[in-house]
Amino acid sequence: MATASKTAQPSRRGKPKSTPKSARSPRKPLRPPAKRVAKKETEKSAQKAAAVPKSQKLQKVLAQSGLGSRRAMEELIKDGKVKVNDEVAVLGQRVTTEDLIQVGRRRIQFRITTRLPRVILYHKPEGEIVSRDDPKERASVFEKLPAIRNAKWLAIGRLDFNTCGLLIFTTSGELANRLMHPRFEVEREYAVRIFGELDKDEMAKLCSGVRLSDGIAKFETIEPQGGERRNHWYRVIVKEGRNRLVRRMFEALGYQVSRLMRLRLGIVSLPDRLRRGNWVELKESEIRNLLDWVGSVPPVVLPYREPSRKSSAVSKKTKSSPAPVSSQTKGRPG
Repeated sequence: MATASKTAQPSRRGKPKSTPKSARSPRKPLRPPAKRVAKKETEKSAQKAAAVPKSQKLQKVLAQSGLGSRRAMEELIKDGKVKVNDEVAVLGQRVTTEDLIQVGRRRIQFRITTRLPRVILYHKPEGEIVSRDDPKERASVFEKLPAIRNAKWLAIGRLDFNTCGLLIFTTSGELANRLMHPRFEVEREYAVRIFGELDKDEMAKLCSGVRLSDGIAKFETIEPQGGERRNHWYRVIVKEGRNRLVRRMFEALGYQVSRLMRLRLGIVSLPDRLRRGNWVELKESEIRNLLDWVGSVPPVVLPYREPSRKSSAVSKKTKSSPAPVSSQTKGRPG
């Protein structure tokens, strides 16, 4: 009897060892991650293709080809030096991939592509000129840059012979235009050393506006950075690129600039480890960041073959490791 009562007691586990098939929750097989990634990449490429325009303004196409800035290309078109399909082009004319573009004897191939322009940061020393042709045969900054085919380096803004610091070069005329044109008001930051010391009223005057021969100019900000004896340093920010603007503003108050160095242009800062006379090329991610900031992702470029690193005209010793582009938004154009 005792054995029978023990057998009648329920099991302590409370659940059967196996669950009926009808009670099990249906489970779908997981999709392989590779397929999901491939699908996302296909969707992104389709969106990019849909966003690329089928036609572009002629001056923009020429600027993207690396022939010069958009303003310079507009002058070429006005002078009748550009032809489209053997007819003299007009300003504002739109072209497609089917059109034949000629600038003098040179033919431009217009292709719709997602290739990014190249961008180089150069630490300019004093004693170099930002020009390819100089009657005095002084040293040129272009002599230090790597060689490229079917394109040319465009300087984004200039620095005079006695000014050092950040210079940006690119193969994109559109990018150069976005960073240089006055209507975009891109910030330029400088370190300035002068003979003497400004008082509060003089600093306020420089920020409110100083009358120059070509109009009124002002600093966005000016901050004292210390100094010794007669030499004092200041950090200034301007939104213009007029010739010798910073020097002329101090000279208008009777101060002589003994040292001038550009530290930043837009969100691009001079890398700390980049030595004078050296250059560094931005990575793709840094270029995309810069293009997003200026609001211009050019879909049109002149196709060219990038030179081999071994055949570069510049020695590897003159190239420094890449430095990230700043992500600050102060002074954003447009």
